[in-house]
Amino acid sequence: MRFMIIIKSDEETDAGRVPSEAEFAAMAQFNQEMADAGILLGAEGLLDSGKGARVKLTGGKTTITDGPFTESKELVAGFWMIKADSLEEAIDWAGRVPSPPDIETNLEVRQVVEASADYAETYTDELGEGEDRLREQIADNR
Repeated sequence: MRFMIIIKSDEETDAGRVPSEAEFAAMAQFNQEMADAGILLGAEGLLDSGKGARVKLTGGKTTITDGPFTESKELVAGFWMIKADSLEEAIDWAGRVPSPPDIETNLEVRQVVEASADYAETYTDELGEGEDRLREQIADNR
């Protein structure tokens, strides 16, 4: 199973707070531990919402709202994509995320859809083959 560990943003991170050298080092060590354990599939941090936009699609109409966004607790600051045998294992890894003692770190753990298993009634073999080809193409893009 694949899981995403989502780092929730807060007022400091969305104001553009730059992690210290020690925080970067702790995060790099944690990422290496996950890579060494064979579970890390991807990891990225995101810039603050002031450098982004929201795109809303409604009835064929597109509405764009430039950041920053005021409700920072609903924003994402970064993520890890991991593979784990269970939600409990993914939560265990989330509990190991380095967190500065003076900052509250909020994480969300979500299982990634495996369409062929989770939506077997409507997800055809043809769609699965197309997804496999797309994943190969994406891997080539890296």
